[in-house]
Amino acid sequence: MSENSHIKVIVGMSGGVDSSVSAYLLKQQGYQVEGLFMKNWEEDDNDEYCAAADDLKDAQAVCDKLGIELHTVNFAAEYWDNVFEYFLAEYKAGRTPNPDIMCNKEIKFKAFLEFAAQALGADFIATGHYVRRELRDNKYVMCRGLDDNKDQSYFLYTLSHEHIGQTLFPVGDIAKPEVRRIAEEQDLITHDKKDSTGICFIGERKFKDFLQKFLPAQPGVIEDTDGNNVGEHEGLMYHTLGQRKGLLIGGMKEGSGEPWYVVDKDLERNVLIVGQGKDHPRLYSNGLNANQLHWVDRIGPKGTTRCTVKTRYRQEDLSCTLLVGEDGMARVLFDEPQKAVTPGQSAVFYAEDVCLGGGIIDSVIK
Repeated sequence: MSENSHIKVIVGMSGGVDSSVSAYLLKQQGYQVEGLFMKNWEEDDNDEYCAAADDLKDAQAVCDKLGIELHTVNFAAEYWDNVFEYFLAEYKAGRTPNPDIMCNKEIKFKAFLEFAAQALGADFIATGHYVRRELRDNKYVMCRGLDDNKDQSYFLYTLSHEHIGQTLFPVGDIAKPEVRRIAEEQDLITHDKKDSTGICFIGERKFKDFLQKFLPAQPGVIEDTDGNNVGEHEGLMYHTLGQRKGLLIGGMKEGSGEPWYVVDKDLERNVLIVGQGKDHPRLYSNGLNANQLHWVDRIGPKGTTRCTVKTRYRQEDLSCTLLVGEDGMARVLFDEPQKAVTPGQSAVFYAEDVCLGGGIIDSVIK
């Protein structure tokens, strides 16, 4: 009998290869393993974009192969209230949110964790995220996944040490090609399934078309950095900093002849500001202000701290100075100016391999 045989682990089964291999590895380690498939989005009857039915089928096939039970739960109401409405409100305010981070906070490590413990009697939950947990000074910390290319700590900075203590991350110290190799070796149907990308509730459809179903367009003027009117936009929410496509001003011959890029948004005037050249000076900032801070250890750095920050997923670490104020705001000064730092996205802080926490970018420091 394995020493783990009395420990019940509920694995969040997404129908992907990472959760499939996580379930397999935990079973190999002797745990009592069961799966849970979460349905977080109620698609329309004619909605061919949402792959939930296929994902459930794949999750069931993997659980059948491994000889484990698969439970299903519908968190669509919680998702709508806590993730989707936030997503819409942020876009309406002209910011660019990251719904995956909010989903991890509100669904996977809140609704799922509570349901697994209370309804299914779980001792732990497990997910296929590429992060590692370590016990340091009697507190769990979250470390980056061993596969730099797949590390997902950026999306999980809203976890607290208590969440990490209740969660196993079986693939966190494995490289992605090895995960696929294990899946193929075990003849799991998901071994060659493509990684999901983009926002789950939008699927493959055009982002703009999806957003228009929920938010009315708010057309306005496009100006260059000198204040000249160079065109019209259908809504600030359809544009992000550094964007080139979809500006509909490509035929203009003014200036340098270089392509136009979004360099700023004037929310008060509903004006989209564009400049020529992908390295336009207006795209750069020397720092950022962040709010809605969350620290994994629930305490966080005090005063001034040297650390690194990521302002988007898979970005190289940026050396910075972090100053956390009494007002709960973080002021971050980069060692070197950075391009297209985007309000609404998350700034996530690291001390070497440990994710300290993060916050939502409120504004940039020019």
